Amino acid sequence: MRCGLILAVISARDLRAIARARLRDAQVFLRAKRFDGAYYLSGYAVELVLKARICRTLKWEGFPQTAKDFEGLQSLKTHNLEILLKLSGIETRVTTKYLDEWSEVIRWNPEKRYQALGQIPPQDVTNMLMCVERLLEVL
Repeated sequence: MRCGLILAVISARDLRAIARARLRDAQVFLRAKRFDGAYYLSGYAVELVLKARICRTLKWEGFPQTAKDFEGLQSLKTHNLEILLKLSGIETRVTTKYLDEWSEVIRWNPEKRYQALGQIPPQDVTNMLMCVERLLEVL
């Protein structure tokens, strides 16, 4: 990835596979009426697929995993979906062609995992999952 250094990376293919698995997990949680978990996992799926897209854009085999691997790459060490989308190289396409889906998904952040249970209405979770499903197809 950088200057011939061998870094610990997770492959873009693995990131996509994990993203799909987290979406399936979110769907299971939704059916079980575990709305908070479903919401969190669905946003996490988008984070993972955006990181895979960054690898593709930068022609990297994988995404850094450890603090040492992120040296000099601090802008990539984020969970912020807006920043990750900018770094992915497809921001304009997503924010124009998939604006409705993106507008729903962008409300997610990893801090939701610390939110008191029951704060996210079931319909919001259902909408989020539908938007994530669509975005995972095109990202």
